[in-house]
Amino acid sequence: MRKFSDLSDQEILALAISNEEEDSRIYADFAHALAENYPDSASVFSGMSEEEDEHRRDLIDAYTARFGSHIPLIRRQDIRGYIPRKAAWELRTRGIETIRGYVSEIEADAARFYREAAQRTTDAATRRLLGDLAQAEDTHVGVAREIEEQRLPLEKRDAEDQQARRRFVLQIVQPGLVGLMDGSVSTLAPVFAAALATHAPWNAFLVGLAASLGAGISMGFAEALSDDGKLSGRGAPLLRGLVCGAMTTLGGIGHTLPFLIGNFATAMAVAMGVVVVELIAIAWIRWKYQETPFGSAIVQIIFGGLLVFITGVLIGSAG
Repeated sequence: MRKFSDLSDQEILALAISNEEEDSRIYADFAHALAENYPDSASVFSGMSEEEDEHRRDLIDAYTARFGSHIPLIRRQDIRGYIPRKAAWELRTRGIETIRGYVSEIEADAARFYREAAQRTTDAATRRLLGDLAQAEDTHVGVAREIEEQRLPLEKRDAEDQQARRRFVLQIVQPGLVGLMDGSVSTLAPVFAAALATHAPWNAFLVGLAASLGAGISMGFAEALSDDGKLSGRGAPLLRGLVCGAMTTLGGIGHTLPFLIGNFATAMAVAMGVVVVELIAIAWIRWKYQETPFGSAIVQIIFGGLLVFITGVLIGSAG
């Protein structure tokens, strides 16, 4: 790897050209990826891609005037201490706000790069050029904000954010909540029935583990096969299936793990405490993401959980 301080003026300009080209393509990739779900943000990134391309052309003109037509390939990853840009596909699933924030970082990094480059060069003309580019990038940060304000006013941004939240609820929260409810509630009866019937915590643990894993696999397949997501907008079936299956298993494992405690009375007390925490967590998620009144959510989920728990207690006591 090369040190930035070892680069010649020619190599610094070549690196700047490579940087501008890469940033332009990243913005274009963001625009393409967001065009369907966030058309207004996509138009912002398209405009920024065009501006970066203009910077690239200006740099090429300056380079060829001093050093000729051959431009050596020097990239960020070739320079020690510089962090390569993340590709658009790495950020696509992290939400629109994450992408907007990352774009702001790109603009600030570009301005910082030119200021640092200007300080390191010994040629007066190159120093002046890089200083001008640093100012241009600083201006570009402001221009980018202006473009976003003009093309993406507050009401449009709110609409896109609302769409992103709805997509997150449909694709992640809903299958996860279904799995958590099924795992937490449906495994109560077999776990506590086994515990009360045998008074052996290890037996209850084995029953709970089998019930949790079996329910997780079953719910995962059921969710993945129920809907391909194309018409409903619920996202990739494989992702939903994995989320649902994992949360189902987690919901059952939570009150199963306490039965690793050797003392029966202690294990029962801890397991019942975990059940209360699980039911409150489910009620909170319903209140947070499904706009269910918290009091109503608590009553509904505790009532359902209590019925299943009593069923397990009655069956276990009969044994």
